[in-house]
Amino acid sequence: MSLRIVVWSGGLGIVLLLLAVGAAWLLSLPSASLAAVPPAIDSQEAEAAVAALKPQKRERPLIAIVGINDATETTDYLMPYGILRRADVADVVALATGPGPVKLFPALQVEPDATVAEFDAQHPEGADYVIVPAMMRDDDADVLKWIKSQAAKGATIIGICAGAKVVGASGLLDGKRATTHWYSLNELREKHPTIRYVADRRFVVDQDVATTTGITASMPMMLTLIEAIAGRDKAEAVGRDLGLAQWDARHASAAFTFTRPFALTAIGNTLAVLGHEQLGIELAPDMDEVSLALVADAWSRTYRSRAVTFAAKDAAIVSRNGIRVLPDQVAANWPAERLIPSMVGPRPAKALDQALGDISARYGARTTDFVAMQLEYPGQP
Repeated sequence: MSLRIVVWSGGLGIVLLLLAVGAAWLLSLPSASLAAVPPAIDSQEAEAAVAALKPQKRERPLIAIVGINDATETTDYLMPYGILRRADVADVVALATGPGPVKLFPALQVEPDATVAEFDAQHPEGADYVIVPAMMRDDDADVLKWIKSQAAKGATIIGICAGAKVVGASGLLDGKRATTHWYSLNELREKHPTIRYVADRRFVVDQDVATTTGITASMPMMLTLIEAIAGRDKAEAVGRDLGLAQWDARHASAAFTFTRPFALTAIGNTLAVLGHEQLGIELAPDMDEVSLALVADAWSRTYRSRAVTFAAKDAAIVSRNGIRVLPDQVAANWPAERLIPSMVGPRPAKALDQALGDISARYGARTTDFVAMQLEYPGQP
């Protein structure tokens, strides 16, 4: 037997072994997530959450949303900004740890209002609330130092989605009740064993720290914060403007887990390289930044497509509520068959449902379920 055949057969054996291990792993995954009914939230618990979120420092609170420049989660960063700005019950600023734009993941790039250093110089007494999105790094020294300093000045810290891992790394969740995105839960509990996980809640408030489940949970979280600041009527009005008829902390945690269809869709869509495409979103003045974030986020999580923004000029386009979005490409138009509809019309909650419907039509229902699972989106109540 020649050396070439020996090497070839040995390599084939390794490949077969890896395939066997991979197949065994896939078979070990559940074939479907559990169909679960969210348990009711009693009025006492809901009232306690609102009470804990009441502003403690200013009559008109100051809310800071912080991110790192090189990778902060798209919707975690932009949805709180857009919802709170449209409510007009607080002064809201989008911050970055350093100068320059914030590159969001998996899509979009924005110019923040200020750096954390500039914020500190302007507001030495600190913010009333600090919103912490998911970030590529949970242990960024600059952001952890700043979050801890804001908490020491009396700010309520709100971790959105896997932003709970950042808050956990700051030590502010030790001994507290909390939740996070389903995919990050085991990691959070392993790194911070004193955290008391609360299942079946889209958000959990424990004294001066709040956390949420997946990406879309920042919508009910922000509406609850608005209720704490300005009352239920105001929160309901903003909810209607978002296209959300009702909301609370109810959640069916068992419905969100790593399943065999989820894994197979991720693998299949990744390997379908000839079917990968860039889909264009034209940036327009006064576009709704919440709808933009949700739609760009959803399309960029199919593992088949990536949302790319474009505009006629290489300059930031200002959204409805003042966020400056930088185009990925300078272009006057985009091929019609690869153009994502404008964000001007639909209300945000409806825009997400529309995007999921369009994803289903383009790539199939399994990809839609795959995206909704990543967003931890239970659908409209």
